[in-house]
Amino acid sequence: MRVPLSWLREYVEIRLPTPALAERLTLAGLEVASVEQIGDWWDPETIVVGEVLAVLPHPNADRLVLVDVDYGGQEPERVVTGAPNLFAYRGASKADGTLPVLKVAFARAGAVLVDAYSEERPRPRKKLKPTKIRGIPSAGMVCSERELGLSEEHEGILILPPDAPVGQPLRDYLGDEVLELELTPDMARCLSIVGVAREVAALTGGELRLPPDELAATGSDQAQDYVDVRIDEPALCNRYIGTMIVDVQVGESPRWMQERLIKAGMRPINNVVDITNYVMLEWGQPLHAFDYDVLKARAARVGDSRPTIIVRRAAPGEKFTTLDGVERELDDSMLMIADTAGSIAIAGVMGGLESEVSDQTRNVLLEAATFEGINNRRTAQQLRLPSEASYRFARGVPATLNAIAARRAAELMRRYAGGRVVPGMVDAYPVPQEHPVVYTTQSDMRRLLGMEVTLEEVAAALRRLDFQVESVAGPDPQAPEDATFALHREDGEPMLACRPPWYRLDIRIPADLTEEVARIIGYEQVGATLMDEALPVQRRNPVLETEEKVRDLLVQCGLQEIINHPLTTPENHEKLRLAPAGNGQQPAYVTLANPIAAERRAMRRSMLVSALENLARNLRYTDRLTTFEIGRVYLPEAGDGILPLEDRRVSILLAGPRKPRSFHHGVEEREPLDFFDLKGVVEVLLERLGFQRAQVTFTARPDTGTFGPRCAEVFVDGESLGLMGELHPRVRSDFGLPPIRVCAAELRLAPLVKPHWSLEPMAPISNYPPVVEDLAFEVPEAVTVRQVEDAIWAAGDERLVAVELFDIYRGAPLPPGHKSLAFRLTYQHPARTLGEKEVAQLRQRIIRGVEQAVGARLRR
Repeated sequence: MRVPLSWLREYVEIRLPTPALAERLTLAGLEVASVEQIGDWWDPETIVVGEVLAVLPHPNADRLVLVDVDYGGQEPERVVTGAPNLFAYRGASKADGTLPVLKVAFARAGAVLVDAYSEERPRPRKKLKPTKIRGIPSAGMVCSERELGLSEEHEGILILPPDAPVGQPLRDYLGDEVLELELTPDMARCLSIVGVAREVAALTGGELRLPPDELAATGSDQAQDYVDVRIDEPALCNRYIGTMIVDVQVGESPRWMQERLIKAGMRPINNVVDITNYVMLEWGQPLHAFDYDVLKARAARVGDSRPTIIVRRAAPGEKFTTLDGVERELDDSMLMIADTAGSIAIAGVMGGLESEVSDQTRNVLLEAATFEGINNRRTAQQLRLPSEASYRFARGVPATLNAIAARRAAELMRRYAGGRVVPGMVDAYPVPQEHPVVYTTQSDMRRLLGMEVTLEEVAAALRRLDFQVESVAGPDPQAPEDATFALHREDGEPMLACRPPWYRLDIRIPADLTEEVARIIGYEQVGATLMDEALPVQRRNPVLETEEKVRDLLVQCGLQEIINHPLTTPENHEKLRLAPAGNGQQPAYVTLANPIAAERRAMRRSMLVSALENLARNLRYTDRLTTFEIGRVYLPEAGDGILPLEDRRVSILLAGPRKPRSFHHGVEEREPLDFFDLKGVVEVLLERLGFQRAQVTFTARPDTGTFGPRCAEVFVDGESLGLMGELHPRVRSDFGLPPIRVCAAELRLAPLVKPHWSLEPMAPISNYPPVVEDLAFEVPEAVTVRQVEDAIWAAGDERLVAVELFDIYRGAPLPPGHKSLAFRLTYQHPARTLGEKEVAQLRQRIIRGVEQAVGARLRR
């Protein structure tokens, strides 16, 4: 919500400087996101109010005119302009009485203005220099709104009101400050200048001056003679008012109204439409103006003497063309404004193209209504048709406001569109607005605020907000039989009966009253208090602790955490070439009925989809990426039938050179990350989580579709964690990745969760020297390194402290189908030095164990 302070000051006395006012509003729940200074950059010496004295034809150009401008200097200044809105005055002069009063924004040489013809966004500013235009000197400029940075309007120059003082700096006359409010849904009452004025008055004590609620209706006819209203869906439309204004003259709205609309972020159109928008911004009530003659002609086509407005649901498959010229398909959940000939508007969202106000409109039917918020919001979202009206209806518009806003808009049309307001209103009001009474006590305030506030202070604060407050000493026979009141009725504590004003739809329970009191007193006055209860027993959260530990360990491994969006597309999942479900069908997805974007319409089934999407974006800026993410995947078929299974997983992604770019090594030394780098990260992760080597198994799974030949499935205690490996070239190409090696893993977190996490004692460090020796075994090609390592560890005892593979050899003199695996073994005893004979015995036992376990032969 944009609030021009010049407009706000008309309705409330502002006693604070703008920064202090912004802070007070923010502390009271109306967050002021920014304060825009309109015109603060206009030079007061060179950009001033001027008056046009004469408009003369250009001797060398038909599309240019010469304008003599009085800007308060000693002599008028002549400038050249091509503004179309001055062509009608060509040849006119103030001296001979043929030129009306024309006040303009005049810029002298040296002024800094927006470059109206620049293609850059935002448009740059440039200094105005004297020049010649088709042979005529021109040192100044009469300015358009675009050149002043007010709007994008550039069809003509800005015409100021006739009473604008000549020579006054434009910054002083037209400058303003605009508060940009970011309002929460419970602050819907502040989606209007009047609503903000009420808040300012209550918070600062300034005098409130609301616009007059008056209407000069004339004539012997009545609004009921022109139109009838029928509401078929009272639950979705609580009230509908129709007001007739006849004999209007559609044209431009007053300049002051246009300026206010522009500052508030709306584009002026014509006086009738501008007045409906103006009243919406002023009071918060969306209005819509229909061309009555169009409605009357539609009624005549079906044999009716007068139009009947019908508020009904759309027919299934019904199509309707809105004001923007787009034909939209509707369904029966959407509320429509119709007549006996068909639909004329989408209720509370947008009007129809056929019945819109045009230059030929002479009679106007003005709509003011209250529509149910949830239905209105869903309709606007489903049609992707946001509007200022639906934004307000979705947050709540009180039915009492309908008549006030209708009278205000009709009166403005009488004044500024030359119309006659027909007496009376057609008012269908099937669901009267509730006026609840909410009760509170001093103990309620103390319990919710944590501070002592007397009932007198509560009453004073609420009365500042226009609440009706009465003291209730005992049980109130009018009070509802709810639990809150019953509690106080039993203990006899005095209470306040509070009736909120008609424009406060958000007050329903005692906690709402407490919030209002806190806002008036000031949240900063609410002190800190200690709990009056014993703290609950702290219980461990193994899942959360596991995730935090995994996060810490992967960061220690040099990986960077990323947080990706869980929404993606089924098409990107297909690029992974995941195996189909057990029934051979493609997997199902959790999809959104109203996605925020085309590429965000399905919940991911794999963490790798998000990781690869992220990689494709970021490899444009870097050649190396090592990342991980902890998040959820969503599996519909694995849930309870109502909700999907949200499985927690961790994804790891390595791509690019093993070493970051550095002057210590050249390009040729930057080997790419590969499968074994990824395997090392996974091994360190599982080891630091406390899993022993014997609990962890890596099993080859070549060519899974997602991964190529280098792929393994990871098991812990026989339970699968997931797959890891080097991405298949086809998958890499489908995601638009460059031809580099990409290593990825996706592991389930549930098997890694332990009942509790505790610090494991560190193994003592031996003071005695280790014995290191190398053993090489010749084994058949089918024997894996892991099988040989397991055999070595099984044959050894506590004196064997380390086993490391350092060489694999194939070729002569080894026979075909065999390979040599060389291991470095470390022996060490914690309490003594190992002797040569003891080491030899241990070595022989290990050799025999390996030979018997895998059929190996020691190479000598």
